[in-house]
Amino acid sequence: MIDLHVHSTASDGTCSPEELAELGRSFTVMALTDHDSTDGCARFIDACRRLKVEGLRLPGIELSVNPGGYGQFHMLGLGIDPDAPALTEFLKRIRTGREERNVLMVERLTSLGMPVTMDEVRRYAGSEIVARPHIARVLIEKGFAKSVKDAFDRFIGPKAVAYVSRYRPTQAEAIDVIHAAHGAAVMAHPRFWTSDAGLLADGLARLKDLGLDGVEAVYQANLPLETPMHLRVARSLGLAVTAGSDFHGANKNAITLGMDVEDERDFITPLLDALAKRGCKVI
Repeated sequence: MIDLHVHSTASDGTCSPEELAELGRSFTVMALTDHDSTDGCARFIDACRRLKVEGLRLPGIELSVNPGGYGQFHMLGLGIDPDAPALTEFLKRIRTGREERNVLMVERLTSLGMPVTMDEVRRYAGSEIVARPHIARVLIEKGFAKSVKDAFDRFIGPKAVAYVSRYRPTQAEAIDVIHAAHGAAVMAHPRFWTSDAGLLADGLARLKDLGLDGVEAVYQANLPLETPMHLRVARSLGLAVTAGSDFHGANKNAITLGMDVEDERDFITPLLDALAKRGCKVI
């Protein structure tokens, strides 16, 4: 069992880093990849050490990136140094953009007859990172939405009435800052970027030229034909492939922790090679 895409209370998950360490203690490899935050990484790694976990545990991050002409694009940084100066400065800029967006969305909701305050939203955030699922939980608490999905669909999702966009780095910027932190840059859930195999191949080839190390080809929400297509395209370009659940705990309760893959070595060995290439300090 492996899982290289997991969220904690350091962003918009509902399990603490310590709880995730316990839940995944039998996994061969696992990474904590909170949105725009490395706040939970030290706690996660320390908890794994206390539990005497034998498998590989990686500090990581997930960055929301400018899609560059396709659909949604997220980048995983695996095996990063959470304290790398370049990454720390980069995240300050992203957090400022997040906070500005959150304030505007709360104001828009209030103007639409759904009064919400930032103080109410911050009660649901487990760290400095305040994200849309926290806004969704306030909407549920106040009876304006039935579930997190309902809140996103009707109010705060990309096509909903209170949505506000925010700053997103370019793909090159995201790759470069991950490498500066000695991590591997891996494209998360390509299904949300494009479902077209030709467009995916063209896009990944361009990203490889920018330094992309791998692709999250095995993803829990993939449709049956998507995983083999993602594996085929990534491997044809010589990119490492990873597997991730995108676990958020109760905020995405249909997603379970852990990915059961046929041969773990097909995923772990190329990733270790990519991490060694980037000077990863935790392998």
